Amino acid sequence: MSNALALVIRVIVVAVSLWVATLIVPGIDNTAGTTSSRIGTLVGVALIFGLVNAVLKPLIKVVGCPFYVLTLGLIGLVVNALLFMLAGAIAGGLGLPFQVGGFGAAFLGAIVVGVVSFLLHILIPDRLDQR
Repeated sequence: MSNALALVIRVIVVAVSLWVATLIVPGIDNTAGTTSSRIGTLVGVALIFGLVNAVLKPLIKVVGCPFYVLTLGLIGLVVNALLFMLAGAIAGGLGLPFQVGGFGAAFLGAIVVGVVSFLLHILIPDRLDQR
């Protein structure tokens, strides 16, 4: 499977996970008007979310390593929520109609996105094992 196809699959999986989060979690809203603009918004936010996680999460893990050890990794839930809030703020700043209504919504939304993405990646692999 090519790298471009794997990237497209990852973005689609995260976009579907974000859509599920907008359905389940109160405070996470996609207020675009038409269905096509809602899908475009979800894909845009998925790209932003992927970039934020790819750039900031490794830095935060390195700098915050003692906190991860001290809290047995539970600080990771808080970090994911803050990164989710940041992705929502960047999306809003870019004019995308996607809102995250506070830390509680971001916390639950990050958990929903993580679980749904995990389940979808089990069903739809984005790369083949080289075994």
